[in-house]
Amino acid sequence: MREAFPPTRQIGATPVAIAPAAKTDIRLTPTQLKVLRGVRSGQLNKQIAYDLGIAEATVKAHMTALMRKLNVRNRTQVAIAAQTLSLHAC
Repeated sequence: MREAFPPTRQIGATPVAIAPAAKTDIRLTPTQLKVLRGVRSGQLNKQIAYDLGIAEATVKAHMTALMRKLNVRNRTQVAIAAQTLSLHAC
């Protein structure tokens, strides 16, 4: 029988859902990909905004879109999902 929930990884005290391998068809804009790379590198929104030449509020809007598309709730989960997706792309 197939599991109803995706596998999880324990991060501190909070279990984090891992993006399943079949979910690699997520479509991101070029700017969302750049923001995702910045988050994965540990940069703050302000640093990402400076590097991309956009406003910090624009980075926040891209983060909201990324969280929605990746079906996660916070920045840490975005970074974990980015790492997982990059491993599946190899």
